[in-house]
Amino acid sequence: MRHRILLSFLLLFICEFPLFAQNRYNISQFTHETLDFVKQPGKWRGNDWLKLGAITAGTALLMSVDQPIRDAVLRDQGRYYHSVPVEVGRIWGEWYTPPVIAGAFGLHGWLAHNATSKKIGFEMVQASLYSEAITQSLKIVLGRARPFEEKGAFNFHPFNISDFGFHSLPGGHNTNGWAMSTVLSRNAHSRALKILAYVPAALTFVSRVYQDQHWTSDDFLGAAIGILVGTWVVDLHEKKESAVSVSAVYPLTVTISF
Repeated sequence: MRHRILLSFLLLFICEFPLFAQNRYNISQFTHETLDFVKQPGKWRGNDWLKLGAITAGTALLMSVDQPIRDAVLRDQGRYYHSVPVEVGRIWGEWYTPPVIAGAFGLHGWLAHNATSKKIGFEMVQASLYSEAITQSLKIVLGRARPFEEKGAFNFHPFNISDFGFHSLPGGHNTNGWAMSTVLSRNAHSRALKILAYVPAALTFVSRVYQDQHWTSDDFLGAAIGILVGTWVVDLHEKKESAVSVSAVYPLTVTISF
């Protein structure tokens, strides 16, 4: 005699297949996702190339007004050069700010067993490292002269490795600042906090032009890189969490015959 027993189990995908869906936010996940990030250009589709084209076109258009903007800013530069908003913007984009803030979130996540804090710290490290790698590579390849070099907005020495004065495009402070702000904004739960998260990044944009460290187009490209990379990192983890939620809703059905 054959009997059929229908067994339905509501199983969390995260428990059965942790390598595919679980966000552990550890070294192993970081390594795997870093390799995935490096491979991304090979997976781009039409919309991705459109974004690249729009950013490139925007940067080129701003280059045409870089010099007039700088001239206007320099006429009033001395008054607010070391003002609090300008300095806050500069500090937000400094190289040491991402590890400090990410470390604070990570420490809180570890001590308080807070998954959200751990996630934010992890994503800040990723977004900052990935976007900075892109920015530093472009700085060397493009070799654009910084405004204080007084060589004009269209002076380039490509593949300039060591001369800081020719590492203007893209703006590194803006890459850091906008990557961090994007991660914070995406993880915020209220609209007000989502908007406030971008305030320090906006100050970074202004400060780098005001302190004559970058052209406006440098800051635009740096900000775009930071936003896109920060968005990619957060989206990646949200997609994994979404996969976990879906698998928890749909049961795994096993039929045993004997």
